[in-house]
Amino acid sequence: METTRLFLVRHGRVVGHEEPRYNGHNDVELSKEGRRELEHLSEYLKDVELSAIYSSDLKRSYKSALVLAEKRGMNVEAVAALREIYLGMWEGLTRSEVVERFPSAKDFTFRDLATKGVDGGETLVELKARVLPALKDILDRHRGKNICIVAHGGVNRVILCDAMGLDVENFFRIEQDYGCLNIIDYFSDGFSLVKLLNGGPNQNMGTPVIY
Repeated sequence: METTRLFLVRHGRVVGHEEPRYNGHNDVELSKEGRRELEHLSEYLKDVELSAIYSSDLKRSYKSALVLAEKRGMNVEAVAALREIYLGMWEGLTRSEVVERFPSAKDFTFRDLATKGVDGGETLVELKARVLPALKDILDRHRGKNICIVAHGGVNRVILCDAMGLDVENFFRIEQDYGCLNIIDYFSDGFSLVKLLNGGPNQNMGTPVIY
């Protein structure tokens, strides 16, 4: 049976990661630590043959993908549909800043993201509707091959939920540390199998907040 293997990566640490912010579409830079994380992962995957490398078009994802591509002499194809979830009025703010500016947000839980979303932002249902068609297109282009996608915590969780047959309400039951590696096999009969979850050489202790 034909199998397409996806190496799904979260970008490395970003500039300012010490003070977690809701970055969403906010185009923050990959930090020096983040580049080192991707260098570790590049070495870890050096013997894996990849037919293509894709990323979100946000800098933290694209520059992470470039680290994986550079020693292979490969290009990275940026896909806007793989951007992180859009967080509307919260973009670029810390949790305390959100509550200060929008007092009603103090009772918001991330379970609410599934169908409500934040003010002016996407819901998880909308994120799923944006990401999964882009994923299918990539998989269809490279049937039977190994491919890599470097994306974001939120995007990766949506892909992993879909691969495991989970509703998006289970989104925050899945951790995605900076620079982590997931491996998913997609079979020609439509079955998918998660071979590795939040693994790889980087031992990060990330948080479930989306950056």
